[in-house]
Amino acid sequence: MEINHQKILIVTAPSGAGKTSITHYLMKEFPALMFSVSAATREARPVEKDGVDYYFIGMEVFKQKIKDKEFAEWEMVYEGKYYGTLKSELQRIWAMNKVPVLELDVKGAIHVQQQYPINTLSIFVEPPSVDELKIRLQGRGTETVESIQARINKAAYEISFKDQFDKVVVNDNLENACAKAKQLVSDFLNS
Repeated sequence: MEINHQKILIVTAPSGAGKTSITHYLMKEFPALMFSVSAATREARPVEKDGVDYYFIGMEVFKQKIKDKEFAEWEMVYEGKYYGTLKSELQRIWAMNKVPVLELDVKGAIHVQQQYPINTLSIFVEPPSVDELKIRLQGRGTETVESIQARINKAAYEISFKDQFDKVVVNDNLENACAKAKQLVSDFLNS
């Protein structure tokens, strides 16, 4: 199967909606996909590895890369926490004849769609409800009460943008959501 190597797959969702679980599933199902590692200014969580989960870089280096227009997209997702997709990361993946998979927040996903409007599939993973999202975030055990509330408030806002994406997958059941996403990606890769 020949693939247009300039394709991009975007998976976006409010924090805790299941985008990481669905992305990991898709990566196992489709050898043509390669995870695009984002840059971040936040500290790594204990289970995260630099260059695998994120490129963890300092604030000053990140800001210089913004000035040098090295990002396909970047956002200050939370106060003082910057995330972005390096253009060099997309080029690295295309050079390997793979399709980059960008797991992004909603603003970043919209920005990439605007910059790469052709050959991009964007999937918005919608939680079944804001209440369920809160339960999922609490279950992580990595968030403070304040950060959970900030994420919930942001999630309600982000859900209002779901119609700006190519496809919406409601994650009320992870197995079903993965199956739906798999069909969407299969159609995209074969188009």
